[in-house]
Amino acid sequence: MNTIVTGGAGFIGSHMVDMLLARGDEVIVLDNLSSGRMEFLKDHIQDKNFRFIKIDLLDLEKLMRAVKGADMVFHLAANPDVRLGAENTRIHLEQNIIATYHLLEAMRVNKLRGIAFTSTSTVYGEAELIPTPEEYGPLVPISLYGASKLACEALITSYCHTFDMKSWIFRFANIVGQRSTHGIIVDFINKLRTDPGTLTILGNGRQRKSYLHVSDCVDAMLFSVKNSDEMANIFNVGSNDTIDATEIGKIVVEEMGLRKVGFSYTGGERGWKGDVPRMLLSIAKLQKLGWNPVHNSENSVRETARSLLKDG
Repeated sequence: MNTIVTGGAGFIGSHMVDMLLARGDEVIVLDNLSSGRMEFLKDHIQDKNFRFIKIDLLDLEKLMRAVKGADMVFHLAANPDVRLGAENTRIHLEQNIIATYHLLEAMRVNKLRGIAFTSTSTVYGEAELIPTPEEYGPLVPISLYGASKLACEALITSYCHTFDMKSWIFRFANIVGQRSTHGIIVDFINKLRTDPGTLTILGNGRQRKSYLHVSDCVDAMLFSVKNSDEMANIFNVGSNDTIDATEIGKIVVEEMGLRKVGFSYTGGERGWKGDVPRMLLSIAKLQKLGWNPVHNSENSVRETARSLLKDG
């Protein structure tokens, strides 16, 4: 199969590339390297089934040529920094919504029929029903990032209906693991390297959320594409449990071998404007399909801390 991976030099994207090549696909990575890193793909540079194209998805003319002849698109390219939306209100509009529109147009013109899209739990906003199922509504995002991903979902499903395409939309919990470049675990490690005696935690430290290891995440996506066949297949992807920010801090401290670390808190129930203090997705739909995660939230966090510390 000839497979496109947008954002394939990024954290989750590079793990997806690993698994697609391992199963025998021909993989073309489209990435502008704004946050992705070529070092994540270094093991594949000489692979005859691998090709890298440096491209910005906002360049529609170049994108039209790049996707021609592909069988399937895994669309992972996006600006993933939820907090950034409060500082730059255009970033998620351009890099998430417009980029997705351009990709869909390129697919339409070239008659590509399948797209798998990485969405987010933040489309639910502050859900009152926890664990939150895919049918929960109305969807009221409280971050510009969540709003942009919900808009992308709507574009994708409408293109599928109008132009006879199929989609797989994945609403992620917090995905962590080797090659993570941002997020709470990365932040804590960086803070403790700067000051091994103090860890400042945003909010009150009781923000409780679900975390899933990237290996489970990619496995869930590939499993779903293989085993579901509706016009629009929407799945939550996460673990069955949660962990809070203070507990994550304790794990990172332990994995760094530090002692007598004082925890301080910035206060309030949210870490930042747009932060959802509590999140746990129902993964019953995926489980009914036959998939289960290998890692729980604590395992995911601990393995991530170890791998990030090992990699330097």
